Amino acid sequence: MIPVGVVLDEEACWQAVDRERAGLADLLEGLAPEEWDRPTQCGDWRVRDVAAHLTVAARFSRRDVVREMIRARGNWNRMIHDTGDRDGSRPVAETVADLRSIIGSRRLAPTTTPREPRLDLLVHGQDIALALGRHRPMPLAPARDAADRVCTMRIPPRPWPLPRARLVATDIDWSRGRGEEISGPISALLLLLTGRTGAAAPHLTGLRSGG
Repeated sequence: MIPVGVVLDEEACWQAVDRERAGLADLLEGLAPEEWDRPTQCGDWRVRDVAAHLTVAARFSRRDVVREMIRARGNWNRMIHDTGDRDGSRPVAETVADLRSIIGSRRLAPTTTPREPRLDLLVHGQDIALALGRHRPMPLAPARDAADRVCTMRIPPRPWPLPRARLVATDIDWSRGRGEEISGPISALLLLLTGRTGAAAPHLTGLRSGG
């Protein structure tokens, strides 16, 4: 088991973001045309929409964000959905190129830190991999920090309720919460924390039916 270590500093966090972007671009580049249209667990988003969403924050200027917020009538979640939906309809080669072009970018969406794009990449990377039936390993220390971030999210607001349980990772030193114990790999706990209960359940011990 990997013990608790020093929290990643900002540059280390960005380096983790860059590795996830590069790895995901490599995965996407080899997809067959029909794989881009596979449905994911993210509402009505396909693989292509999730992939496009992961490029938006680093590509959009503040003016772009304001324009899209106006178009979404001030609804942040609607803006996220609509931009992913719209950009996902572009040629897939452009999405891969966009993902590669933002490796090294340090641009952030308003109110966010480097922890949010890393969380997005880790979880949405799993959404894509699960839709494709692929195994995509999740790095332990970034996953632990992402789990901590989900547990403390206020801005942007967390759209999922936290499990009423004590969560214990079995592959890295991490635990959170109170109640009956749910244990398993930190990657599965992160999926549970972000509302992907069905994907997490086979890898967890102590999770009752219905989460």
